[in-house]
Amino acid sequence: MPEHGKLVRDLIPDIIRRDGGVPVVVVLDDDGDYWTALLAKMHEEIDEVDGATQAQQLAELADVFEVLKTLTEVAGFTLGEVKQYADSKRTERGGFANRLWLIT
Repeated sequence: MPEHGKLVRDLIPDIIRRDGGVPVVVVLDDDGDYWTALLAKMHEEIDEVDGATQAQQLAELADVFEVLKTLTEVAGFTLGEVKQYADSKRTERGGFANRLWLIT
């Protein structure tokens, strides 16, 4: 994976060109670089959710969802499978609605 830069949405280079810029991009190989870049992007998006105002939260959560969707597909699953598994875990272990903080 290139040392500098970050994973961007597919249309970002076109937007940069439209705005008069010259984007420098490479296509990541499927040898783990793409997966690593997706995980880094998820961390970036989670950080943005953490710093978002309420007005920004929907957009930031949508970005998290897009990365999750892509991670799911790259891992060979469907969103339906992830949801089904999450539902099963919620039935077995509960969700987070009660806001329980375990003191260890």
